[in-house]
Amino acid sequence: MNQVVIALGSNIEKEQNLPRAIELLREMCEVTAVSPIYETEPVGLLNQPNFWNTAVLIHTDLTASQIKQQIIGSIETQLKRVRQADKNAPRTIDADIVLFNDAVFAYDGGDGRSRPIPDPDLTKFPHVAIPVADLLPNFPHPQTGESLGELAKRLLDEVVKEYGRPPLKRV
Repeated sequence: MNQVVIALGSNIEKEQNLPRAIELLREMCEVTAVSPIYETEPVGLLNQPNFWNTAVLIHTDLTASQIKQQIIGSIETQLKRVRQADKNAPRTIDADIVLFNDAVFAYDGGDGRSRPIPDPDLTKFPHVAIPVADLLPNFPHPQTGESLGELAKRLLDEVVKEYGRPPLKRV
């Protein structure tokens, strides 16, 4: 059985779409934990609504490619995700595989693009790192060895130091 963390985010009808995405995950696989939901400011394209972000821990026999194509693809279709040229554009749902066991590899997401595991956003953005660390605080990052709890705290401290305030709040 594979232990997989999926990050979820939404800023279009987020009050309906994020809980629905979690519900759909529960229908399609074994969900073992869900982090708190956080409200975060958008990255990149700033003139848009804030996001709600969470992370979900699942157990599955599927491969990363199968998860992306069968589970995430189905959720994005059901929630009417429309991909824009700007990857930071508003969306009904954004779902990404962040961790797959303690493995480091790249997989085919079904669109010809290679996607890295662990997701590089885990070491870049508090809105990814903090919900994931809520699920697995002592789990070592597969590439750096830093615990996810320490990683999340470090990213949060860096953002607070730069901007003078936390980048997210619990919903």
